[in-house]
Amino acid sequence: MRGYGRANSNVENLPPHIIRLVYKEVTTLTTDPPDGIKVFPNEEDLTDLQVTIEGPEGTPYAGGLFRMKLLLGKDFPASPPKGYFLTKIFHPNVGANGEICVNVLKRDWTAELGIRHVLLTIKCLLIHPNPESALNEEAGRLLLENYEEYAARARLLTEIHGGAGGPSGGRPEAGRSPASAASASSTDPAAPGGPGGADGPMAKKHAGERDKKLAAKKKTDKKRALRRL
Repeated sequence: MRGYGRANSNVENLPPHIIRLVYKEVTTLTTDPPDGIKVFPNEEDLTDLQVTIEGPEGTPYAGGLFRMKLLLGKDFPASPPKGYFLTKIFHPNVGANGEICVNVLKRDWTAELGIRHVLLTIKCLLIHPNPESALNEEAGRLLLENYEEYAARARLLTEIHGGAGGPSGGRPEAGRSPASAASASSTDPAAPGGPGGADGPMAKKHAGERDKKLAAKKKTDKKRALRRL
């Protein structure tokens, strides 16, 4: 645990017994993580937790791999950690800078809840968004007024930024960090699931435009044929 006392971290502000509790929970989370969640401890700063969450099945985020971080403040566990998505996501409760708005990180927090509970709550937020406390007002409005449009936007960003549709089903490939795996489809437009890939949004967009042109051409041909009669 000697490596956790570096400068510019909150570790030096935490009492020793809290550091031991956090270290114990982080170790447990690393070896026995919740389903669909992986925790990557920062060897230089125990209060900065890197996490990946798999998009739950049956949601617009399915197939995506979302990177996020939890920051434990100097008052932890009396005050809740701060959560941020590092992977771009279209979600009512995630702000433009990735900040996460969920009650367990605010008024519902108690010191006994722990980090595992926070991670499970954030994963549940992907299944049951809460438009009442929206940080992304557009996503919140669409969720209430036009779910299909909301789901389409969420799927599109998942496909571009979350690695959905890739050969590894959104999971990091062996030998690659979660960061590179999660951003592969956004940096390589021709990657499967990337904006220019065979299954990507650009391909679907062009296919839609092509279908519209074909339909218009058939309509014109039909009119010409009728004129000849």
